[in-house]
Amino acid sequence: MSRSREQPMWQQLFQLNHEDTQSLQTQLRQSLVNAILDGHVAVDMPLPSSRELAKQLSVARNTVVLAYQHLVDENYLIARERRGYFVNPEILEGRVDGTTKHKQSTPKDDIEVSTVLDLGSQRNLRRPADWNHYQYPFIYGQVDSSLFPVNDWREACRLSLHVGAINEWTHDRIARDDELLVEQIHKRVLPRRGVWADSDQILITTGAQNALFITAQLLLNKQSKVGIENPCYPDARNIFSLFAGEQIQFPVGNEGVQTDERLADCQLMYVTPSHQCPTTTTMPLAARQELLALATEHNVMVVEDDYESELNFVGKPTPALKSLDQSQNVIYIGSLSKTLAPGLRVGFMVGPKSFIAEARALRRLMYRHPPSNTQRTVGHFLALGHHDAAVLRLSQAYKKRWELMNQSLGKHLSLSSVAPAFGGSSYWVRLPAHIDAQQLELRAAAESVFLNAGDTYFAEPEGNRHFCRLGFSSIPDDRIEPGIERLAAVIETF
Repeated sequence: MSRSREQPMWQQLFQLNHEDTQSLQTQLRQSLVNAILDGHVAVDMPLPSSRELAKQLSVARNTVVLAYQHLVDENYLIARERRGYFVNPEILEGRVDGTTKHKQSTPKDDIEVSTVLDLGSQRNLRRPADWNHYQYPFIYGQVDSSLFPVNDWREACRLSLHVGAINEWTHDRIARDDELLVEQIHKRVLPRRGVWADSDQILITTGAQNALFITAQLLLNKQSKVGIENPCYPDARNIFSLFAGEQIQFPVGNEGVQTDERLADCQLMYVTPSHQCPTTTTMPLAARQELLALATEHNVMVVEDDYESELNFVGKPTPALKSLDQSQNVIYIGSLSKTLAPGLRVGFMVGPKSFIAEARALRRLMYRHPPSNTQRTVGHFLALGHHDAAVLRLSQAYKKRWELMNQSLGKHLSLSSVAPAFGGSSYWVRLPAHIDAQQLELRAAAESVFLNAGDTYFAEPEGNRHFCRLGFSSIPDDRIEPGIERLAAVIETF
């Protein structure tokens, strides 16, 4: 192949971005691997010399030398004396010929597959993937990356990458969890909420939502009735609808969920007492004790979703329901999503030993156990005290934003909003009767303001289309007041 024809090909195959966060050497290695595995480089075709390729790509020669050498070590390339680098044909063995497209693998038309579930009809919150491109993202459930403890997390990662640690977490643990993580949840996380549990009363899950699914599948069937808050966390309602025959809706007041005699008909009651989702109300101690007494009297299992319990910055936190449970009626669910990162999907559940044993067996059938390397890294993060320090920093940051939100709402919007009593990361706002929250969400999005309409949180959206949820975990301090001011301008258009 002539030099004039060769050069454009290499430039096209190995396009590097000098502004990318990955190093140029890493980008070049990835480009080479893709070109080799996709069949763009023939096994008898020599790659350009390191000097020539470096010139074509405008990079240092050493960048190309190191990339080539790494791929030699990984058996992608063979270095032949005085001839240069060639693709190692062994790396391509055992692969289907990608140059021949088989008719049966490339259908022209998709088909409709009949399923026993119609999950597409469930009502879910809208959380666009590009939410961080909004100028004023009042989104709930996401984190501000500037608050993530990068260096602390890296330290925990390094410890989990020691040879001894790798030898442990690379094994199939079948149904067991990482001992370090369980120990730290037992010693560090649960005591913050007044909860004490043995290791065989704790199960690690892929987030709190996974714990809810496991609980529902174990305790409910089509003859079951489940009690649920209204409004509530939409995916809890969606999960319970898969297993329970009936949901009994209990209204939420200024002191959390308000139960009545219908509780006696329930097999399970789902509550969010620390920061009720979505109203942010906190159930006082007396109401918690009353709920537990009724649950014990009627033999009702209570599922306590204790999300955001760590984010308290006003007064002392109320003890968890589980800490008051004397009859083993409470299944406690928590996660590290709001204090560390939702993308890690690390949650846990605490319950009677017999229940946790069944939950562990069910989890094994689903996915055996959450990734062991992640479990070990989070375990180190907790053991080093980084989580407690992160909670303090988050509480301080969120308290400032909470105050800015309160001031801005009072200054620019004469709306009925409920300030979180003890902490959290969102406001629940009641809109004027003539404003439809779904329409407000759409109009606000057009002005680069993101918020969630509140009707999805209600079991029956009709008549409840005048609420919205404004999160402040992901919006910088200096954008809060301008964002509320712009939202007020949007509201004026109704």
